[in-house]
Amino acid sequence: MKKLVFATGNKDKMREIREIMADCAVEILSMKEAGIVTDIVEDGKTFEENALIKARAVAEHTDGIVLADDSGLEIDALNKEPGVYSARYMGEDTSYSIKNRNLIDRLEGVPKEKRTARFVCAIAAVLPDGQELVTRQTMEGYIGWEPEGENGFGYDPIFYLDEFGCSSAALSREQKNAISHRGKALRAMKELLKKYL
Repeated sequence: MKKLVFATGNKDKMREIREIMADCAVEILSMKEAGIVTDIVEDGKTFEENALIKARAVAEHTDGIVLADDSGLEIDALNKEPGVYSARYMGEDTSYSIKNRNLIDRLEGVPKEKRTARFVCAIAAVLPDGQELVTRQTMEGYIGWEPEGENGFGYDPIFYLDEFGCSSAALSREQKNAISHRGKALRAMKELLKKYL
């Protein structure tokens, strides 16, 4: 069976990835499970650049296919912040409940129609022959007034979807995987990888 290493240590992300890639005949490992330890400096200016930086760094330590994602939240009223700095916004060790409260506070007085936001996910693949593939997808929504839901992680509790009338953290895992930025980007990548798996 072919091996695919995903450049993350985030167990929530790995669960999503395994659910979405479940129909592929490939062993999916996190960096940790593959025994890869490397310091990666994400200094790209775009989600695509950061995803490629991570995938290339991990590809140096394995002969398998490497996937990496870079994802984040863009809030239009805040000049697309936190953007590529989503994970590092207010410091990497700051809890998301504090980050989420800060963003809600910064949008105080902003009406719903101007609270538009999107989750962005770029996924990069580095193949054993050095070939590189990239996909990018988004999930559009708006920033709510209060966090809601227990099923998501990160910024999910403040990201609301009109079509569901709730936050992305209040969706079931199946609903979220069907419409999420990561779900769409992974499925697009899965299509590109079919001829290599």
